[in-house]
Amino acid sequence: MAASKRVALVTGGTRGIGRAVTERLAASGIRVAAAYARDVDAAEQVREVCQQNGGTVTLHRGDLGDPASCGTLVDNVLEQHGSLDYLVNNAGMVIEQHYGDITADDWHRHLSVNLSSAFFLTQVALTHMTEQRFGRIVNIGSVTGLMGSPVQIPYGAAKAGLIGLTRSTARAVARKGITVNCVIPGSFDTQLAQELTYTNRELITSMIPLGRWGRPEELAHAVVFLLDDLASYITGAVLTVDGGMSMGG
Repeated sequence: MAASKRVALVTGGTRGIGRAVTERLAASGIRVAAAYARDVDAAEQVREVCQQNGGTVTLHRGDLGDPASCGTLVDNVLEQHGSLDYLVNNAGMVIEQHYGDITADDWHRHLSVNLSSAFFLTQVALTHMTEQRFGRIVNIGSVTGLMGSPVQIPYGAAKAGLIGLTRSTARAVARKGITVNCVIPGSFDTQLAQELTYTNRELITSMIPLGRWGRPEELAHAVVFLLDDLASYITGAVLTVDGGMSMGG
């Protein structure tokens, strides 16, 4: 199948990094199903921009912290597009809290959105990808999962878990024409980053060897690289895109 006929599901696909991935894929002729949780205006804006540029984007609203919603989402994508070739698990949430302020609900919500959703979406998507003997899955982690953070504890735990999920899934499907990889963003200029309570931007910038925060389109480039046909010999990889931040000072 020509790449231009393929279908991508991008979760969290209408804001920040996810929006950049959606726009990049749609511009290349790939049909994109962009999933989002709440911001209807942002979702409609992404679809309009992509359509004006000749791309095809469908919008899918749902709570991916719910396993049943993950299955429904994949079913809807297959019903509308007839195929699913690329899955980008980008949906995420982070609320900065001190250790003693984290409730059981906070913990479970972070894990369900940031980690469990990737598992349940992948589990359903693999049925179709296995039948067609082709698929690309990219999980979006976080440098917090590598370095830790004193105020992003459930988030860091979930994102670290994505690395294990990536490698285990990659081993499980390696002989089925499916690759599974993980991209680790550092600090990127997105609305999510602007909403963080305790993050000191100047301090974070001082920790980045390149001396600046990343642009969403730079992360999208790494994701699209792993989706490419010529990335067929890359699986179980963890690609860090953080300006060198995780190397330490």
